[in-house]
Amino acid sequence: MTNTRAMTNENVLQYAPGSKERIHLQETLQTLKASEVLVSMIINGKEVFTDKRIRISPPHEHKHTLGYFCEGTGTHVTQAITAALHAKQSWCHKTLEERAAIFLKAADLLAGAYRAEINAATMLGQSKNVYQAEIDSACELIDFLRLNVQFAREIENIQPYSPEGIKNQMVYRPLEGFVFALTPFNFTAIAGNLPSAPALMGNTIVWKPAYTQIYSARIIMKVLMEAGLPDGVINLIYTDGPLTGDIIFQHRKFAGLHFTGSTAVFKHITKTVYQNIDLYQNFPRIVGETGGKDFVLAHPDCDVKALAVALIRGAFEYQGQKCSAASRAYIPASIWQSLQEKMLHMIAAIKVGTVEDFSNFINAVIDKKAFDKIVSYIEAAKKSSEASIVAGGTYDDSVGYFIQPTIIVTTNPEYQTMTEEIFGPVLTIYVYEDKDWNHVLTLVDTSTGYALTGSIFARQAIHIEEVRRALYYSAGNFYINDKPTGAIVNQQPFGGARLSGTNDKAGSVLNLLRWVSPQVIKENFAPPHDFMYDCMKLSE
Repeated sequence: MTNTRAMTNENVLQYAPGSKERIHLQETLQTLKASEVLVSMIINGKEVFTDKRIRISPPHEHKHTLGYFCEGTGTHVTQAITAALHAKQSWCHKTLEERAAIFLKAADLLAGAYRAEINAATMLGQSKNVYQAEIDSACELIDFLRLNVQFAREIENIQPYSPEGIKNQMVYRPLEGFVFALTPFNFTAIAGNLPSAPALMGNTIVWKPAYTQIYSARIIMKVLMEAGLPDGVINLIYTDGPLTGDIIFQHRKFAGLHFTGSTAVFKHITKTVYQNIDLYQNFPRIVGETGGKDFVLAHPDCDVKALAVALIRGAFEYQGQKCSAASRAYIPASIWQSLQEKMLHMIAAIKVGTVEDFSNFINAVIDKKAFDKIVSYIEAAKKSSEASIVAGGTYDDSVGYFIQPTIIVTTNPEYQTMTEEIFGPVLTIYVYEDKDWNHVLTLVDTSTGYALTGSIFARQAIHIEEVRRALYYSAGNFYINDKPTGAIVNQQPFGGARLSGTNDKAGSVLNLLRWVSPQVIKENFAPPHDFMYDCMKLSE
């Protein structure tokens, strides 16, 4: 039996004026910004440089250069696969506790010596304010590393019954082959968890982060290596997506995909894997968390002030670049005027700008492509007879990719910003007549194909239960009188179904179970010496 000591979530530092953590972080921001780095790939534990260098710049100050990363080729993808398969031979036979010790040490390093650096890199590279960076790149990543160990120990302790004379044992082997981790820009914690969770279970990994997250991904890898991760267990590559897929998804030993990203990309990958199924040694595990069009539904009897705060935070924190962001809201006409006044008052107090000013609530969206996409929705709303902009609607990319928090009100519950994922600071509200409550329940469930997060604001239990039943499959993470964002490891395991993914619940034991191929071993201490059964005998 393994150690089952309970672990707790990492404490969130507050960075109050004059605090040690604030001063240290500000100094680290200045240091990182003042120097340019050349970021190498890491294959088989070695730095790999190439002649093709791609510039890294802060989204909120795109003319500034943080450094360059070395883009790889198909040869580097193949090298990473080879390194992963070679490392597997020894890594998979280490005990869970031997592997766990490495990830627990990495968590301690992030909680201590590297906390300011991982936060500063996330702030500069991904334009996250200090609070959003702290809860993501520090606390959530630390929680994944520590609590995944607890979940893995719980799995190992799930053992079959052994009657007298028999010993039955469940061995939780890693998958046969290598795992591909394809990670997004918006959460440093996800970028760290997707390769490390299967690695903890004995798998070896090819890890390709989003190009816009490489600046902080390099620090994750640096910490893992300092913590003692053996060469080749996780191989970090920066290669073109389609090129990488062509090589990985045609490899016989491709064993699994750990993915967070867009629904369209995940659909394409899934189709490719299914079409190539005859190539593989095993049926690959496909684990994906994709898009969302997350709802907030208000009942006429709700706490309007709490609703206003939840919408502002849920829709606009990290510029709405969360798959869980509140992006569509259904508000009863009886409370709309009061709610609108409260929200406009809050928006008037929101500051937008650089991450280096800790008083800014909103920073820049991730890049020019995202900026242009979000702006296109705003401009379309300005021209539509079915929509009106009641807050925001302005933007400027001269210095950084800044978009003001925008609220659209629509008369059409099927309007495009009520149904399509935008991934920006845009909230669309449909105001319904109170008498149409039952119809609105149907609208929430059927207007989009997503089912990631959602929330209900209501005071009475009877209304809350009614919504839970009506929207039973509409959200993998369902919130009552709270915003639909901010899931915490081990408290609200995260994931959705329908077009939002495979719902394998990162931050729980369920996700880790996807990265093992169990084997049952039966040992008989008194094997029979006669093939005959008693029922076959003619007499005593």
